[in-house]
Amino acid sequence: MFDLQAIIDDIYRELEPQRGLGKVADYIPQLARVDARRFGLAIVTVEGQAYVAGDADTAFSIQSISKVFNLTLALGKFGEAIWRRVGREPSGSAFNSIVQLEQEGGKPRNPFINAGAIAVTDLMLAGHTPREVIGEFVRFVRSLADDETIVIDHEVAASEAATGFRNAALANFMKSFGKLDQPVEHVLGVYFHHCALAMSCRQLAKSGLFLANNGRNPMTGHSVVSPQRARRINALMLTCGHYDGSGDFAYQVGLPGKSGVGGGILAVAPGKASIAVWSPGLNDNGNSALGSKALEMLAQRTGWSVFGS
Repeated sequence: MFDLQAIIDDIYRELEPQRGLGKVADYIPQLARVDARRFGLAIVTVEGQAYVAGDADTAFSIQSISKVFNLTLALGKFGEAIWRRVGREPSGSAFNSIVQLEQEGGKPRNPFINAGAIAVTDLMLAGHTPREVIGEFVRFVRSLADDETIVIDHEVAASEAATGFRNAALANFMKSFGKLDQPVEHVLGVYFHHCALAMSCRQLAKSGLFLANNGRNPMTGHSVVSPQRARRINALMLTCGHYDGSGDFAYQVGLPGKSGVGGGILAVAPGKASIAVWSPGLNDNGNSALGSKALEMLAQRTGWSVFGS
């Protein structure tokens, strides 16, 4: 077994001169205030060993990474029925594209683009208040990370609600096609709160461990999902987890992953580890520029790519 601490220390040291690479998501005012030079990495193995470097214990807005946890909850409640509401295909378009949604009759391509996550959130609201759904979501992530300190950043949620016109357009568009059952303002309120969850790389890596361990959380012994469902969530992360940059991420890194415009990426090395990186500067596809480089280097040095070393 190689020395994982030495590997991520080396990656951090080699990439440190490039801190600040990319462009911070300035269309969400609270995210625009984040220091672009922040850079953290964390690996948590299925044996429970944690290896961290840089700003690994600084909380940041996980944004679209939250869609993995919301999808997991929805699959637990509705099973395969959710695929009547949202597809499983890569989008090939921007994460907030309205053109594709119109062409395809209001059914989003996958649960990891904004429209898809909004559709999943609508499902979760059936028979529940927004407060109940948000509470369940936070409790679920806390249980995955085995950490009760994880909270929603309400300033980020308010910032998104005040400026989320494109997401409001997507939701209203789906409503016009009869694809949303709940009030649009309730769906968007819950969606914005999910995205505003604040976590550190260490907490995020812990929360993804069940996907690296056949659906079971090795830290608690709790079975989160079946092995088959864990494989399927990983498959969706590999093919759809980086918006219209998903193919390139699979090519360069070769790990299931989900990015967020807060600069975080959660990646999974099945059977081995859960990995989280954070660097707020984004590339043209809305994925962490430095974080993507760090994961590519990690996959090369560990041979963890799902396609072989």
